[in-house]
Amino acid sequence: VRPTARAAPPAGPPFPHADLDRVQARFVDDRGLVDYAALARDPGDLERYYALVAAASPDSDPALFPTRDERLAYFLNAYNAAVLVTVLRHYPIPSVTAVRTPFPLSVASDKIGFFFLQRITLGGETTSLYELENSIVRARFREPRVHFALNCASLGCPRLPRRAFAPAELDRQLDEETRRFFAEERNLRIDHEARVVHLSSILDWYEGDFTGWYEERHPGRDATLLDYVALYAPPERRADVESARTYDIRFIPYDWRLNDRPPAD
Repeated sequence: VRPTARAAPPAGPPFPHADLDRVQARFVDDRGLVDYAALARDPGDLERYYALVAAASPDSDPALFPTRDERLAYFLNAYNAAVLVTVLRHYPIPSVTAVRTPFPLSVASDKIGFFFLQRITLGGETTSLYELENSIVRARFREPRVHFALNCASLGCPRLPRRAFAPAELDRQLDEETRRFFAEERNLRIDHEARVVHLSSILDWYEGDFTGWYEERHPGRDATLLDYVALYAPPERRADVESARTYDIRFIPYDWRLNDRPPAD
């Protein structure tokens, strides 16, 4: 997934996220759906931003990213932008799983083609979306709220926000996206009659990120997923979460259909 434009690294901080901010404001709706057809017709801002990301990163140009929040905001925005660019390179597709995974890798997963084999560029170095999420964002920052900020172009994902992440507002934005995630029935549903809590599969795949973070802040306590969920559940649902601590947990199957906005009537 090579950039279609070239950009020089910025002369100095702050690293600019304005191009991506415009993309998300123009082409993402309040449901987090992306108008890929319109974006494909007018990709200039996205391609300019991806060119900037390809030219400079916290690893290639550390002076541009003097704070932790500047580095984390860069990587979150770079991931979301690279996902958009990768979708556009293959659009129209019904799902990221439609990006071909060659045999025999396809036996292991139909997502390898999109998340492993599509090579993206950050600061002059090539990597994959999988490596960006796991070897950089998760490994370096140990911040579980990132799971509600990274968008993988699928309906099961957290909603893509209508603004890029901004270093000066990052903590508030991460809180906001995490609370928004748990406010949705598709991600958190409690069946008191059956004594079951239904949670997004994200909580299953990355359980250790959530419980480990909680245990670091509450030494001596064996955390559960509901300990973390209770921190961010909407106030009107918090009592429900607390009353469900002895319930079974079941994980909601992930919806891998593309987060594509349907055409207007």
